[in-house]
Amino acid sequence: MSSREEILALLRENARYTVEDMARQTDLDESEVEETIEQLESEGVVRGYQAVVDWDKVEPERVRANVELNVTLDRETGYDDIAERLAKFPEVQGLRLMSGDFDFAMEVEGESMSQVSRFISEKVAPVPEITQTVTHYVMDTYKERGV
Repeated sequence: MSSREEILALLRENARYTVEDMARQTDLDESEVEETIEQLESEGVVRGYQAVVDWDKVEPERVRANVELNVTLDRETGYDDIAERLAKFPEVQGLRLMSGDFDFAMEVEGESMSQVSRFISEKVAPVPEITQTVTHYVMDTYKERGV
């Protein structure tokens, strides 16, 4: 495993490790670890750092849903164009192009089921290329982002 891969693995395990911790675990100099992290960030390999939140323990509880989207493309509009439009909505937490029975898998978050439903019906469904939406509300989460 290369030093880049080792540092990426450590950042995924715990992004709060100090440079000193990572240097000790990889047998690299602290300056090498810092340079590698800066390079990974500037190249866009590391796009950010986030906490994994257990929303069931937060008041008020957030409502999450996974939405299947089917689309029809034309000569001027591709998957990237549709994804760019959808990703701009703050309710959209994740968006992936899929193989199989639907085109996009979209993760949505809101304050209530009705808010999520309104968002889908008023903002997502009216997008001209979207031909079908199927919403699945998350009832419970047992593992998220490896935790």
